[in-house]
Amino acid sequence: MLRAWYQSSPWLKLLRPLSAVYASAMVRRRHRYLNDPERVWLAPVPVIVVGNITLGGTGKTPMCIWLISYLQSIGLKPGVISRGYGAEGTEFPHLVDPQVDTPEQTGDEPLLIARRCAVPVVIDPDRPRAAEYLLASAQVDVIISDDGLQHYALGRDLEILILDAARGLGNARCLPEGPLREPAARLRSVDMVVSNGQAADDANAFAMTLAPVALVNMRTGDRIPAAQWQGGREVEAVAGIGNPQRFFNTLKGLSLQPNGHAFADHAQYTPASFIRCDPGKPLIMTEKDAVKCTGFARDNWWYLSIDASLSDAFASRLQQCLETALRQR
Repeated sequence: MLRAWYQSSPWLKLLRPLSAVYASAMVRRRHRYLNDPERVWLAPVPVIVVGNITLGGTGKTPMCIWLISYLQSIGLKPGVISRGYGAEGTEFPHLVDPQVDTPEQTGDEPLLIARRCAVPVVIDPDRPRAAEYLLASAQVDVIISDDGLQHYALGRDLEILILDAARGLGNARCLPEGPLREPAARLRSVDMVVSNGQAADDANAFAMTLAPVALVNMRTGDRIPAAQWQGGREVEAVAGIGNPQRFFNTLKGLSLQPNGHAFADHAQYTPASFIRCDPGKPLIMTEKDAVKCTGFARDNWWYLSIDASLSDAFASRLQQCLETALRQR
């Protein structure tokens, strides 16, 4: 289905009546919240929502990590709330403990953020409840909501919508005919659109690029700068993300020869998951996948650490929005 959404597939027109019903329902739902402020919970601190309107990965987690670093650089204390997709056996709301919790308990992305950024992260499908718990559990003066664009019960000061530059909006149709969670017109109502993989800012979106920084050994923690990795080498490549091909292309950009193994987004792994990988070759996976595999990693298993890069113009616009939100508190 994903391939059909992003290519020309005439049979999808059969689903257009269902898409029209879905799109109408989503528009009415948003307007109900906009027209009834009492249904919306407002935090006493600014809330930044990072999300998308397409199914599949667009780069929200790297964007959140960049935001955390930027907010800390200007003297703020950010915290993160997330649904905790795939979390099992956990009572919500839950403050992620990066030293004790497992991906099965928290979901992969919240644990990755908590470990890498050392900021408080609370998981709960109920976003307002997650935000309240975060504020009660930690000293936070700005909240980042990871993938919360459609959770309108949570008031927000700033909406950042992430697009995949290569995929765009696909056929620009709502589910099930296309990949959109909301009609494409939603792009005009957010504060900022960020295009992951776009070369430069333009009138429609700010550009975000993801740069490989280092390969990190999953057993020892040893780091090798990405540029110093032996070029031309054949490697096993594992990606359980929304767009695995993007990761494989990144490895090719490092002059590696990846044998790609694509898994479903948020896939749960066991040692048997890698039975098709050649144990004699280095195995490289995403940092998000590595969170779930450290317990049984082999000596030649690595993850690729990446950093998002955004323009000064984006940072300036973000700071202006934050200053406005802080003045209103």
